Amino acid sequence: MKEQEIVTAVGKLSGLSDADHAAAATRATLAVLGERLAGNEPRNLAAQLPQGVAEALPETGHGATFGVEEFYRRIADEEGRGCTPDGAREHARSVVAALKNGVSDGEFADLVAQLPTDYRADVLSTAPADDHH
Repeated sequence: MKEQEIVTAVGKLSGLSDADHAAAATRATLAVLGERLAGNEPRNLAAQLPQGVAEALPETGHGATFGVEEFYRRIADEEGRGCTPDGAREHARSVVAALKNGVSDGEFADLVAQLPTDYRADVLSTAPADDHH
């Protein structure tokens, strides 16, 4: 999947018509998600993404523990542009849905396995289960 395809998908799913804003939302979500993941998972995920978005992920994850509301607050801060935690929630859901379609089933399952139940119930709620290509 090309960077532009991911950004376009995020824009379409989140309602962001500005490609730069959709790209910022994508990078912000990946940066904060990368903080939450542990071990080599950020690097494994990055290996399946285009460089422009993959570079938002850290080389190694530290498995930081923070709740889903803090996850959205951090994404909003990282994204800037006046983004609120509610806006970040929609953006993060869109990014995760785009990731589901852009990485292998196994890689997406590895990512999901590292997320606590409250993240899975919320962040994954708009990631179509059977729309993987």
